[in-house]
Amino acid sequence: MEIIFLRHAPAGEREDWARTGRPDSERPLTADGRKRAREAAKGLAAFIETADLVATSPWARAKETAEIVSKALGAPLVESNFLLPHRSPSSLALWLSGLDGQRVVLVGHEPHLSKVISWLMAGSGSHTIVGLKKSQALLLETKKAAAGTAVLAWSLPPKALRRLS
Repeated sequence: MEIIFLRHAPAGEREDWARTGRPDSERPLTADGRKRAREAAKGLAAFIETADLVATSPWARAKETAEIVSKALGAPLVESNFLLPHRSPSSLALWLSGLDGQRVVLVGHEPHLSKVISWLMAGSGSHTIVGLKKSQALLLETKKAAAGTAVLAWSLPPKALRRLS
């Protein structure tokens, strides 16, 4: 199984959004964020060509990023509550176990994605061993999505993805 983690593109400032009185889950990408998402998606598509599935957190900024990525990769898009920031790595792994053998792109949030990556690689999410910048992609390879089973294949920061596009 190949699991590609992609942090959502830049969204509006949290403090500015909080003043609107709307929940943080509705905070959208900025115009620059949408541009960066398109560039990252184009670079990712040039690098991996396709994926079997793009799964996203239901929060607005992740969904917007995932829609762009799904279109660029020609892959179906699904929402998963297992990509919400408060969910445990093990619950996401259980969901992923139903997708065995596929190449899946997961679009979500920090520090959740880093905790999941650390848990899959080292068996513990309490000390993160990697951090993702906005629009950064990282691939883990594993036979089974479980604690301590994954190997880092590559990591592409946003600038590298833009260069590939």
